[in-house]
Amino acid sequence: MPIDATQPYDDSNIFARILRGEIPSTKAYEDEHVLAFNDINALAPTHILVIPKGSYVSWDDFSERGSDQEIGAFVRAVGKIARDRGLVGSGYRLLANVGPDSGQEVPHLHVHIFGGKPLGPMLTR
Repeated sequence: MPIDATQPYDDSNIFARILRGEIPSTKAYEDEHVLAFNDINALAPTHILVIPKGSYVSWDDFSERGSDQEIGAFVRAVGKIARDRGLVGSGYRLLANVGPDSGQEVPHLHVHIFGGKPLGPMLTR
């Protein structure tokens, strides 16, 4: 069920539980500020979720409250993962759902990296 991205952070969400080690994940990348892991319901040959380690609900929340170090690390991690996975030449898609109209299901900022095949149009016309 889509969530309201203006709500306070809920530290019982699945990504917070992954960050605490309560739920296992297959890590694709990790540094001081960022964790990335394979999506268990992959929609493309490469489908990685990238999350900040801080408690941010959405992109607007992160851009307002995140430190310069966190924001920089997050953006650099997305690019590094794409390069390391060989997605740069053929192309890849980044998707960050925010709020109920977008279908955001987990109230923790996350970016999906999709690649490894032609992805088609971004939205159905």
